[in-house]
Amino acid sequence: MPPKRLSRPWNVIHPTAEVEDGAQIGANTRIWHHVHVRPGAVIGDNCNIGHSVYIDSDAVIGNNVKLQNRVSIYRGVTLEDGVFVGPHATFTNDKHPRSILADGTPVSEEDWSPVPTLVQYGASIGAGAIILPGVTIGRWAMVGAGALVTKDVPEYGLVIGSPARLIGYACMCGRPLHEDETGWCCDICGICYDLPSIPS
Repeated sequence: MPPKRLSRPWNVIHPTAEVEDGAQIGANTRIWHHVHVRPGAVIGDNCNIGHSVYIDSDAVIGNNVKLQNRVSIYRGVTLEDGVFVGPHATFTNDKHPRSILADGTPVSEEDWSPVPTLVQYGASIGAGAIILPGVTIGRWAMVGAGALVTKDVPEYGLVIGSPARLIGYACMCGRPLHEDETGWCCDICGICYDLPSIPS
């Protein structure tokens, strides 16, 4: 069976994907096998949404975003243009999660509010990373595979570990920078950035 096409040109949605009414999908975006997009989600132009990705209501995804297989993005999460998210990465949105209230009744939509999370332009999230709610990941930052991000990541910041810690900076090309007398520089691009030293 061929993929479904939306009304805008070159929009492709795989037949096994579920894009609910009320979701907004930009032009030239591809949505692959078993993806679920909820009402109110916004996905920009030229995105690639991989196998079994879940995008919750009111999540916002910019243009030219790539989500690898089995990424979970919940309400309150905003990914700006050019963000990359590796396979199995998860964004959370509740700092105090409970299934029930003190009296044993189920928690309803009115009983909590999602905590916003922002991933800024050009940043990359490694495979299997977990992003806790309320953080901002700066422009061109690089989150290592398997990292647990519990606090903000600066622009160009390179973080690894659980909890994630800043170990350096990444170039716009994705390679780690080294610090010398001219600043933080890339051996591949030859670009140097004016960034603060890493506290010891």
